[in-house]
Amino acid sequence: MVEDEEVREEQRRIRQLRLLVDVTAQVLAEDRRLTLCEALRLVEAARTAALRLFPEKSGTFDLVIRPRLERIVMERFGIAAIAPVN
Repeated sequence: MVEDEEVREEQRRIRQLRLLVDVTAQVLAEDRRLTLCEALRLVEAARTAALRLFPEKSGTFDLVIRPRLERIVMERFGIAAIAPVN
């Protein structure tokens, strides 16, 4: 029974992460009032929120999700690259 609860909890966190990333991507792509600085802060805020859901997965965010969000930012603002944030 405890295992079932753990699985359900992880599935809930995965759904939250998907929603977080999808909404962030949509805002980055569609909000025409968004500045480049705000867009970059939004990517970092998404990373912070994702790490609250999955603290041990920072590498996964940086390898999988960040490139997706940064690609949207680069296309939207017509820039070739984004400098890494420390």
